[in-house]
Amino acid sequence: MIKKYEEYHRNVWPEVINGLKVIGIERMEIFRIGNHLFMYCSAKDDFDPNTDFQKYTETHPKADEWNDLMSKFQEKVPEAGLGDWWAPMKLAFDSEWFE
Repeated sequence: MIKKYEEYHRNVWPEVINGLKVIGIERMEIFRIGNHLFMYCSAKDDFDPNTDFQKYTETHPKADEWNDLMSKFQEKVPEAGLGDWWAPMKLAFDSEWFE
């Protein structure tokens, strides 16, 4: 399952990448260790993950199809809210705080 998930992400559909850019995601990285994933996004200042991610799937049918496909490879963490798939994390440390 992990190999297939990573293969999909090496060949992401162009509509998915375009859809992310349209909603303001400038860069998205997903890290994996074992079967745990961590997603990091850089976005425009006015990006609101609570509403803008929803716009992504509402306006791009291929994005919704992609999310449905990827959900077969993923499992929600217990800390995720009822309607959340990816759970937001609190920043605990940033080395740039000291620059």
